[in-house]
This record gives sequence, C-alpha cells and structure tokens, in this order.
Amino acid sequence: MSCSKSKFHSSRLIFTGDMGDKKILCAGLVCLDIINVVDKFPEEDTDSRCLSQRWQRGGNASNSCTVLSLLGAPCGFMGSLAHGPVADFVLDDFQKYHIDVSLLSEHAQCSFPASVVISNIATGSRTILHMNRNLPDVTADDFSKVDLSQYKWIHLEGRNADEQVKMIQKVVLYNSKLPEEHKITISVEIEKVREPLFQLFPHGDVVFVSKDVARHFGFCSAEAALKGLYSKVKKGAVLICAWAEKGADAMGPDGVAVHSDAFPPEALVDTLGAGDTFNAAVIFTLSNGGSLKHALTFGCQVAGRKCGVHGYDGIVAK
Repeated sequence: MSCSKSKFHSSRLIFTGDMGDKKILCAGLVCLDIINVVDKFPEEDTDSRCLSQRWQRGGNASNSCTVLSLLGAPCGFMGSLAHGPVADFVLDDFQKYHIDVSLLSEHAQCSFPASVVISNIATGSRTILHMNRNLPDVTADDFSKVDLSQYKWIHLEGRNADEQVKMIQKVVLYNSKLPEEHKITISVEIEKVREPLFQLFPHGDVVFVSKDVARHFGFCSAEAALKGLYSKVKKGAVLICAWAEKGADAMGPDGVAVHSDAFPPEALVDTLGAGDTFNAAVIFTLSNGGSLKHALTFGCQVAGRKCGVHGYDGIVAK
C-alpha cells in the first residue's frame, strides 16, 4: 500500500518564541523511541523485567531541536509524519518544547518509524532496533516551499542525500543574493556508513562526521579523521568529529585542529541522543558567533550532562 501525503496543519502547534529572531531549522527524522531501562543486558532467549519503560520522541534532527530549544534557540523541525496516536504523542512533545512544526508533512496510511531501545544502566550503553517501513523522507520539492528568510542556520541529518543536495543548492542560490552577514549557514551530519551520504561532504559549511564513518575510511582517531577527510569538504568549511569518551576535534580552513576533552557525568545513565545533543550545542554556539574552540567545548559539556540524565530535561545547568 502506498502512502498518500497531505500538508500538516495544526492551530495548536504554532511556534511561540520570539519571531523577530531568525530560527535554526533541522531537517531529518522524527520517530518514536520505546526505551527499556535494564540493570544488565539481557541474554538471548530469556524473559526478564525492565527497571522502567518510557516513550520518547526520537530521531537525530528531532532530538537536536529539543536541545536547541532547551538552550534557548528558536528552532523548527522539517520532516515526515505518519497519522495516528503515535503522531499525537509526538506532536504534543514538539509543542512542549516550543518547536515550530509548520514544515511537517503528514503521510496517510504510512507506518510511524519506531525504535526499541535497550538502555543498560550498568554501562550506559544503548542498543537500538529501528523500523521504518514506508514513511518517505522530505524531498527537494517539499523544501522549495520553505520561506528561507525565517532561518539563519539549516541543519540536515544525512538521509536521502540526492534530494538533500538539491535542497542545499536552493539555499546556496538564495544566499548568492544576500550580503555575507545575512546568509544562511548550512550544516550536514554524515552519521551512517552509507555510500550515498558521502556526497554531502562538499556541501556543508559545517560538516559533522561520525566515529563510525571515520573508521569506515580507515581512521582510528578524530584528529586523524580530520586530516584525512578535510580534502572532501568545500573551501572554507569546518569539519567536526566527535569520538565519544575521547572528546571531539574540529578543523577549519586554517588547517589547525582544535580539540576538546569529554566531560563525563559522575554516573553514566543514558547515552541515547548524546551525539544529537553535541551537534545541537555546537550549532547553538556557532550560530551565536562563538569560536570553534568554544563551540567544541560547549558541545562536549552539554553532551556529557545529557549522558548523566534520562532524556534531555536535565541538560541545561541551573
């Protein structure tokens, strides 16, 4: 069965931030995370109890929006939504965090993507089983309807890269008519080891490359990955690679590597979404004029705080 598509409209989900501020737009996946917290990882073919279970709105771009909102940035999410009670839960959660969802497209008769997550409190690990049966990603045609004047930064979670390259080209054309200080910054995340995603390398002003992708190219550290992969990004771009407990490194057009150590919590509780948190904190800092070093350090600090709490509500220092 194919899904039909309709533009999503809801009067109850209008962005409530200061519309005088230009927003950050994150485009990518929203899904349902069903998180099972256990005291030890279960053995195969056994029956065991969870310490707790909860539903949580997930997806890389969706998670980054949550963190941006908590940090105080006006932001919007662009993605696809399936119809049904899970969608109601997800929309209510977007509203809770004051995230603009006017660019959501609803697809009738599609399945809502879901992840079953095993969160092991003994180690802080998260094991994910993901299902996305038939919900399509947003396309360049969808993106053509975006009012780019509302945004100062657009972040793309690498997914359907052929379409995303076309989206970026639309932003580049828009930027070509603006003075430098009014141009939209484009960031891309290359997280999954999928060959089509690698075409995104030369299209971001800021490029986040994952530890898994770095290892795929044969690099054993973030610093080595930056040196080896920087030739793939466009002139003047920033390349960033986080390496879990070893912190993160970044390199700009001056060719100088910048490093931040990790900031682990006192107790490792929940690492689900730590990378999305790091990305959001870096984007938040850079979009407000912070230095690359400051952005990297802040990203590691906020990601560290996130690993010490379930979910995201405890990541902002009081």
